[in-house]
Amino acid sequence: MRPASRSSGATFDAPAKEKRRGELEALTAEPGFWQDGARAKGVIDELNAQRAWLDPLAALARSVEDARALIEMADEEDGQAEAEARREIASVEERLGALEFRKMLSGKDDERGAILAIHPGAGGTDSQDWAEMLLRMYLAWAARKGYDVQVVDLQPGDGAGIKSATALVRGQYAYGYLRAEAGVHRLVRLSPYDAAHRRHTSFASVAAYPEVEGEGDVVVKDSEIRVDFFRASGPGGQHVNKSSTAVRITHIPSGLVVSCQNERSQFRNKENALRVLRARLYAIREEELRKAQEAAAAEKKDIAWGSQIRSYVLHPYRMVKDVRTGLETSDVDAVLDGRLDEFIEAYLKAS
Repeated sequence: MRPASRSSGATFDAPAKEKRRGELEALTAEPGFWQDGARAKGVIDELNAQRAWLDPLAALARSVEDARALIEMADEEDGQAEAEARREIASVEERLGALEFRKMLSGKDDERGAILAIHPGAGGTDSQDWAEMLLRMYLAWAARKGYDVQVVDLQPGDGAGIKSATALVRGQYAYGYLRAEAGVHRLVRLSPYDAAHRRHTSFASVAAYPEVEGEGDVVVKDSEIRVDFFRASGPGGQHVNKSSTAVRITHIPSGLVVSCQNERSQFRNKENALRVLRARLYAIREEELRKAQEAAAAEKKDIAWGSQIRSYVLHPYRMVKDVRTGLETSDVDAVLDGRLDEFIEAYLKAS
């Protein structure tokens, strides 16, 4: 793959973190600190978060000094010291890279699970098929990361593919990774649905929302929603298709509509629909606060020419290219099989 350009990103203020750690440690030494359990938990959580950054940095600084000493010994024609110095430098580079990448996933919501939504755009049946290909790609990527995935809503397409899909992706940093995938994805190929086998261009949108844990993040009042039950469509067995287990929730103040149908009970489908609704409302609220909520912004784009973040070309040549970073590869099959980390990392480093 061709490397993408990298930016330095936000600065890491180690002295400020050291100062804050000192303040927090002083608080834990105060008389009666543990009497207020909620306050104590908040302080300890923040202290652990500071230590999680500062302790590895301190260890890294010690390793750098060790490497310098070994290099000086190697200059004195000590062959063993040179070999040890190379190993130490390689270790420093690896650990520094891990810290750098972790820093990129230090956003407010990055550690949360994610809700992934996929919709076909311009291109008819081809785009519906493309949307299903993207769903398979992300399910494969999530499996490689060891994430727990639950497809909570899947609307079959007309003859092929899907009209929409919504999945819960649970695991640390799932949202931090998937926010890099929000946007329009473009596919160029010889259409299997064209009798003349002509080349077609298809589009599909991907949106990612942080999964909110409960009412503490977003409050959804019963008076603000309308709940409708209906029969699920598509595959799923006789029970799914003959019983009104599918749930559609309309949030009256915002007009948002969320449906879930993949569970066998109304209760579970309603629970998942509320989870998706809270996530979307949270994303909208964050957009209003920050004016830069990427997932919400991605949904506002036209799912057509000029708005794509990545192109996947299967004909007349084979290439996947990220428009934002310039990263590209000819191994299209690997990408469609869920090997997305290089694209995600390149975007996070460049953003």
